[in-house]
Amino acid sequence: MLAFAIRRLIQAVGVMLVVALISFLLFRFVGDPVNQLVGVDTTPEQRAQLRQDLGLNDPVYVQFGRFVGKAARFDFGISYQIKQPVADLIASRLPATLELSLVSAVFALLVGLPMGVYTGLYPQTLLSRLFLALSLTGISLPTFLIGILLIFIFSVNLGWLPSFGRGEVVTIGGFWTTGLLTRSGLSSLILPAITLGLFQMTLIMRLVRGEMLEVLRTDYIKFARARGLSSRAVNFGHALKNTLVPVITITGLQIGSIIAFSIITETVFQWPGMGLLFLQAVQNVDIPIMAAYLLLIAFLFTIINFIVDLLYVAVDPRIRIGGAGA
Repeated sequence: MLAFAIRRLIQAVGVMLVVALISFLLFRFVGDPVNQLVGVDTTPEQRAQLRQDLGLNDPVYVQFGRFVGKAARFDFGISYQIKQPVADLIASRLPATLELSLVSAVFALLVGLPMGVYTGLYPQTLLSRLFLALSLTGISLPTFLIGILLIFIFSVNLGWLPSFGRGEVVTIGGFWTTGLLTRSGLSSLILPAITLGLFQMTLIMRLVRGEMLEVLRTDYIKFARARGLSSRAVNFGHALKNTLVPVITITGLQIGSIIAFSIITETVFQWPGMGLLFLQAVQNVDIPIMAAYLLLIAFLFTIINFIVDLLYVAVDPRIRIGGAGA
C-alpha cells in the first residue's frame, strides 16, 4: 500500500507541473500584463521599468521556476482588475464553493445510491420505472435550465426558497464562512445544491443499477443464495459490496467535476463562489485569477483522485496485488 501511495504521489506531482506549465503559458501568451496594470498615460520608460520589476525580461525557464515557487506558496500575484491579492480573493470565495459542492455531492450520493440499489433489485416495478424516467430527465436537461425551472417553481410561483445569493453566513475560526448554521443560509443552499447535484445523482443511480444487475447474475451470488443466506445478506453483504469500486471511482471524479463545473450554477443563482469569480475574470481577461483557478482545480482533482485510488485499493485488494505483480 505504501509503495502504491508513493507511486501515485509522484504521478500527482507530474500532473501538477504540467498544469502549472499551462497556467504559466496564460501569463506569457494571453494578453500583456503590463497593459493590464498601467493606464494610457504611462510613458514607455515606466512600462519598461514595470516589465523589469515583474521579471518579464528574464529567460522563460527562470520565469517558470519563479511561477512554480510562488504557486507552491499560494502566491498568485495581484488581480489586474480588482487590484487585490489573488490568494485573498480565492480564500474569500473558496468556502462558498466547497460548501455548495459538498452538499451537492452528499445529496447525489445519499439519493442516487438507494435509488440505484432499488432499481437494480426490483427493475420491473412502477417505482423503478419512475426513477429511470427521472434519471433521463436529470441527464438530458442542461444545468442552467434546471436551475431556472427550480427558481420559477419554488421561488417565483411558490415563494418558498430564495432565488439568489448565499443568505446569512457566520464565520468560524476567523476565516471560514458557512451558511449551514443559519436558516437563511440553509434555505439559500437548497436550490443550487439540487441543481448542481442532480446530474451526478442520476449518473450514480444508473451506474449502481447497472452494476447491481450484472453482479446479481454472477455464479457466486447464486451460490450464496443456494447456501441459504438471507436476501439482505446477499444483496447488501455480497452484491452491493462488489459494486463499490466503480461507484467510488465515479463518485470521486464527480466531486472534482462538481467543484470545477459549478460555474454555471453559481452564475444562475449568483452564488458568491470561485466559479462566479472565474467567470468574471474571463470576461475581464484577469489572467492571475484564471491561472490560480486552473491550478487550484487541478490540485483538488489530484487530491481527490489520490484518495479514490487508496479507497478502491482498500475495497478491492486484487488491485493492490495486480499492481505489485506488475
